[in-house]
Amino acid sequence: MSEAMNIEVSGRPSLLESVQPILDLISEQAALGRQQRQVSDEVVEAIRGTGMMRAFLPAQWGGLEATPQEFFEAHLAIAERDMSTAWITGIIAVHAYQLAIMNEQALSDVYKDDPDTCISSSYNPVGAKVEVADGGLMLSGRWGWSSGSHHCTWVLLGGIVPGEGYRTFLVPRSDYEIEDTWFVYGLHGTGSNDIVIDEPVFVPDYRTHKRIDGFNCVHDQKNPMYAIPWAQLFARIVSTPAIGAVRHAVDVFIDNASSSSSDPTKLQGDPDITQRVAQTLNDADEMEAVLFRNLDRLVDAVRSGTEIPMIDRVKYRYQAGLVIDRMITAVDRLFDVGGGRSVFEGSELQNIWRDIHIARAHVANNPVPFARNWGAMNMGAETADEFV
Repeated sequence: MSEAMNIEVSGRPSLLESVQPILDLISEQAALGRQQRQVSDEVVEAIRGTGMMRAFLPAQWGGLEATPQEFFEAHLAIAERDMSTAWITGIIAVHAYQLAIMNEQALSDVYKDDPDTCISSSYNPVGAKVEVADGGLMLSGRWGWSSGSHHCTWVLLGGIVPGEGYRTFLVPRSDYEIEDTWFVYGLHGTGSNDIVIDEPVFVPDYRTHKRIDGFNCVHDQKNPMYAIPWAQLFARIVSTPAIGAVRHAVDVFIDNASSSSSDPTKLQGDPDITQRVAQTLNDADEMEAVLFRNLDRLVDAVRSGTEIPMIDRVKYRYQAGLVIDRMITAVDRLFDVGGGRSVFEGSELQNIWRDIHIARAHVANNPVPFARNWGAMNMGAETADEFV
């Protein structure tokens, strides 16, 4: 495990301290999550008990209003045990942040009875149909990649409003079906199944969120933390688990090397092996350092009431999207010399290798458009992306 940052939290245990007692459970049930194609109910309930799911929820609704630094410190610790568990934990948790910058009535609808209520999402609007209605909109369609949906009683869905543009729609479990489609090569435990609404359902205006409002950091919360562009947090949610997963891969690689050789000391003197381990650990360290540096800058800016420069927002977005490519290079470096054990199904190193590669399929983890946007802005253009 990477060195703890020892983030100070007054009046309660830090999230890292809260998750420590359940880390072994996460490790023990990772194989079950892959087999079931969703993280086990027992693990999700244990995570709920740590406060992770309400980390970003406003205090008046029972939330912790944790800083992003505190959250991601704990998130990395979970990822070092199982990437799928970290993936759904982060995605579910960040939705409380999005609701915090929506209408207060939406917060009440979801959290008035339980601050640990879980929300899944699928933001791709391609399969959505939206029609304007009195006081709201009618929504139907199909959405994929709704991670952790089995454990959730609400969902956030993307759609294009005719004549206006992109919005996110908050929909209760009674209004949609979950179709079991998650037969995949990696990230098995995320249970990222399809959400289906065959017959149009009514979504009141207050349960929708305009992308332009997120871009402009519109919110009514007292805590200045909520002025951080919510896209900055979401982008990190789907890339940061790979950093922890690479650290896990190093541990597995070293353990395999030590137990599969009649003379492990020979490996300690193999310059190829030792260099690969050093480079891989360094890659994880670099990505983690950039993560916390950028979070520090975002938090410092909103606490001081300073506007975050748009070019910095675009840069941070690119650097979040770059993580998976860097972590693929890192885990490939180990897998290439992982030995005979790694080729068999059930190999822990192979499972991590698969998880990181599959994470690249998420649109937020493709750094190419974000690199182009940042490069263009450095040459005088305006941002071409509102999800920054």
